Amino acid sequence: MLQEAANARAARGWAICSKALAYTIVCLLALAGDAARAQTDFKLFRDSYPTPDVTIGERLQPQEIENAFAISEVIIASLGRRFADTLIRRDAHPKAHGCVKGEFAIEPDLTPDLAKGAFQPGARYRAWVRFSNGNEDPERPDGEGDGRGMAIKLLGVPGDNLLAEDSSNMDLIMISHPTFFVNDLDDYLSVVSTVNTTSWLRRTAAPLLMLRDIGVRGLQIVLQTTRLRISNPLDTRYWSMVPYRLGEATDPDRTAVKFSSRPCSPVQSEPAGDNAEPDFLRAALSGRLTQGACMEFLVQPRRDPSLSIEDSQREWEEADAPFYRVASILFPPQSFDTAEQNEFCEALSFNPWRTRAAHRPLGAVNRARKGIYERVSHFRREANTFSTTEPLAATGTPPDRPLTDGETRRAPR
Repeated sequence: MLQEAANARAARGWAICSKALAYTIVCLLALAGDAARAQTDFKLFRDSYPTPDVTIGERLQPQEIENAFAISEVIIASLGRRFADTLIRRDAHPKAHGCVKGEFAIEPDLTPDLAKGAFQPGARYRAWVRFSNGNEDPERPDGEGDGRGMAIKLLGVPGDNLLAEDSSNMDLIMISHPTFFVNDLDDYLSVVSTVNTTSWLRRTAAPLLMLRDIGVRGLQIVLQTTRLRISNPLDTRYWSMVPYRLGEATDPDRTAVKFSSRPCSPVQSEPAGDNAEPDFLRAALSGRLTQGACMEFLVQPRRDPSLSIEDSQREWEEADAPFYRVASILFPPQSFDTAEQNEFCEALSFNPWRTRAAHRPLGAVNRARKGIYERVSHFRREANTFSTTEPLAATGTPPDRPLTDGETRRAPR
């Protein structure tokens, strides 16, 4: 009776649901008898959703919060199906080439307009850097075209964390293309639902559905992103794709920026051929790091207000908004391909909102990422019994994650 009453209350409460896909998914949760959890989770999600900074150009989309929540539900359900009997991997960028140690060294002579937040002249931070492939298949050979990822975790950054956690770390997330394929979260939800569908018919129609949802420009970005072949993660350029604020909310000189990373010295290298080993990028990374390596971290301030905060599909051309070097990422000689470090790498969590107010993420895609990343990360860590504690600034390593009784696990690659 209690369950029936709960379902009845849920039916009445969710009767206002529109025909939009986001509301439909939430309503289906109610019909499945999971109304109480759905309502509680959505309320928590809504209450912690970022408020747009309208003074810098952010604008909340219609049903944005509902769409973002529905995206997280689709991803979590898909992960539960795909990895029902094994370690639950990331929904995107599951294949890591390695998590390596580095030092993030801020330039000593930054101009005042760039010297904000963590970017204090001469500051140095220990860092973990994860290089990855973007495709959802962790067994996909490295020689195939794919989006490549670079995620940086700075340790011991002063200031308050924008996430509700006790951590002094700060995450910087990039991919090997300057733009994202979608702007509207309603369209993003449709794409995520298509990619994760169990319907053979919808999978067959996926290209046409994608074209409908993201248009020609979005489809071009998808193809350009996923066809990239590289020879070494350290020889590749990466971009934030979406903007961030540089400066506190009360700073009159605050502005929007994008960021990027590239090799310190130009590298001429040919992508591997079709006969390359499936995991050759791990081997290439390992070989290069016997000598150490260097990458630059660049910031691109928005000088022209016409450059959109909310349009993720439009690149900020460097002729209109030049990049400036803010830091060097120094990789000391090291050996990283061990079972212990690979396990540590798999347990690491990255979220663009693990940052400081002076580097606040901007735009609808970034606003959605906060709650989506939190919920998916919580689901993975809980299912895999990973520690929820961030790596420590003092040691650069996470606390041990004990195995459950009788558990054995192959270190993920």
